[in-house]
Amino acid sequence: MERLFYVYILASSRNGTLYVGVTNELARRVFEHRTGAVKGFTAKYGVKLLVWYEVHPSIVEAIAREKRIKRWRRRWKLALIEEMNPDWADLYETLNQ
Repeated sequence: MERLFYVYILASSRNGTLYVGVTNELARRVFEHRTGAVKGFTAKYGVKLLVWYEVHPSIVEAIAREKRIKRWRRRWKLALIEEMNPDWADLYETLNQ
């Protein structure tokens, strides 16, 4: 079975606080953020909505993309989100869990 890796952006609300992360199990990782199982930035700022993600075939590629996006200006991140998810819907419910 092919292993996939995900780069994702969570938000506290539309145009709110953003968090960029990487994982190999997107549904599990977002669930951890949503339930507060992950202490730190996302728990402190209530960053729980999955608003953007993309799939990568290798962890090296995914980590490189995550680091690149983290260095981006905020408006570029907002444009990336709105290109995929113009309504800022919570995409967590659409994941095959």
